[in-house]
Amino acid sequence: MNTIRCRIKENSRLARLAAWKLKGSGAAIVFGNVIHLYGVSRGDFLANVPWVRHEVCHVKQYRKYGFWRFLWLYVAQWTRVGYRNISFEKEARLAERNAHELDGVEIT
Repeated sequence: MNTIRCRIKENSRLARLAAWKLKGSGAAIVFGNVIHLYGVSRGDFLANVPWVRHEVCHVKQYRKYGFWRFLWLYVAQWTRVGYRNISFEKEARLAERNAHELDGVEIT
């Protein structure tokens, strides 16, 4: 199995926009293999294992579909069925409980 490498970017403007859109004080959003954080520290994020699994699942989805195709499919679903019903979000919510989701994943 190939190692999946992710990195974290704290205080991201992209994640700040996501927090605003989702009406929250903090957020994580993934673009490619980068997990963008806003309103949460790297340490607090990494301590929340279900949340890490959720975001790593999105990294895997980018790898599976490719950067632009994943974004297109994600936004298209968001406009059709709403955030909670996006298939990628449903999969990521299931990943939150998957004990093996982080196997072979390196986060820097």
